Order: sequence, then structure tokens, then C-alpha cells
Amino acid sequence: MMCLPDPDVFTGFCGLNHVRGHRKLMDVAVTAALLSLIGSLVGALVAFSLQRSRVAADIAIAIEAVKTDHMAEKAAIHYLNHKGYTDRSFKLLSQRLGGFEDNELRKILVRSGAVRYTREDGSEWWRLLSRVSEAGEKARARDLGTGNDDL
Repeated sequence: MMCLPDPDVFTGFCGLNHVRGHRKLMDVAVTAALLSLIGSLVGALVAFSLQRSRVAADIAIAIEAVKTDHMAEKAAIHYLNHKGYTDRSFKLLSQRLGGFEDNELRKILVRSGAVRYTREDGSEWWRLLSRVSEAGEKARARDLGTGNDDL
């Protein structure tokens, strides 16, 4: 049996069936849309939470790296500020500040305010720039070698 369009869909027998069928389709579509929306929101919250924990871990790692460099600079300044010694050999500094490659340690020493010079025997020595004048007389008494006349 075929239903003819009824101008008053809510009162006609065929119209009521048509409306009920349409409502069922709409209920299914709305339910599917709501479930999709809820799934998307849950997925977004999980992704946000994971990303937040990753960022927190990356920040913690970066802070530790900065702390390590800062503490190495403080230790270098400690050794270079010794009352009895204005100069320290690179060998001694690398032994005391272990865990760094040679060039990394040189960068730390420069950030600490130290300058490098080479003695006649070819050994590498470091001194704080603020102590150059203090060590001037001692340095002139010893022959520092070539290329170190500006100290």
C-alpha cells in the first residue's frame, strides 16, 4: 500500500507513519553525531594531556641542562678564584670539572670570564679576566711564551 502525501501529516494514518520513520532516522543521526562529537572531545583531551606531559618533561630536561652549565661555571670560577693560584692548567680544570668534552669545557671557562694562554712548553692555562692585573707581575716574571703579550 502506498501512502499519498497528506497535507496534515500529524493526523493522517500514512503521515504519522512517515513522521515516526523520519524521527527514528533523525534520532539515529543525532545519536551518531553526538557519539562522534564525544569521541572527538575525548580524543582531543587525551592528546592534550599527552602533549602537556611531553612538554613538561622537555622543560625539565632543559632546566637540568641549564643547571649543569650554571654549576660548571660556578665551579670553574671557584677554582680560578683561588687565593694562591691566579692560573690553572686546562688539564687540572678538566679533571676537576669532569663530564665535559674539551671544547665544551673551554666554552664554560669563557662564559665564566676566563682567558686562555699557552706557556712555552705548549701547555694550556686559564685565568679569570678580572685577575689579569693581579697576575701581571707573576706573569711577567715567568716567560709566558709567544702570542701572550697582551696579558
